[in-house]
Amino acid sequence: MAKVLGPTDGEQGWLGGIEVRLMAEAGETGGGFSLVEHPMPARSLAAPLHRHSREDEYSYVLEGRLGADLGGEVLYGEVGDLVFKPRDQWHTFWNPGDEPARILEIISPGGFEGYFAQMLRSEGPPDPAAIAQLAASYGLEIDFESVPGLLERHGLAPRGPPPD
Repeated sequence: MAKVLGPTDGEQGWLGGIEVRLMAEAGETGGGFSLVEHPMPARSLAAPLHRHSREDEYSYVLEGRLGADLGGEVLYGEVGDLVFKPRDQWHTFWNPGDEPARILEIISPGGFEGYFAQMLRSEGPPDPAAIAQLAASYGLEIDFESVPGLLERHGLAPRGPPPD
């Protein structure tokens, strides 16, 4: 089925310190991939160190800069760069710049967008135990203890959702 997804279409909200917008789900792509957009405020961490056992991720930089720790190797992507994050590799990413950044995240195969959707629909303050349980159901391991060191090493600010 042909369709156009407009710039404000798709389920969206805050995940920790960044936004997520669900753009293409596995059911729409024959299971081949999911596509999400991540607008990121300046100097924000996307997630703790984590690894996927089922998916590869590809981050295409639309605006700003992207910092990434890929298995202990730190690298940076600029507008137009594609950063590959293979499954089974510990990784995280962040906006190292003083301006907002925006990336498209291609996740292959599809299905992991369900994790984001469930996180967006959860109510109340984040509960690490509940997040870890949900993550495990998607083959995702999260190192919550990595956050303070990542913030310090990369000069990032702890973030939450913007005030209402």
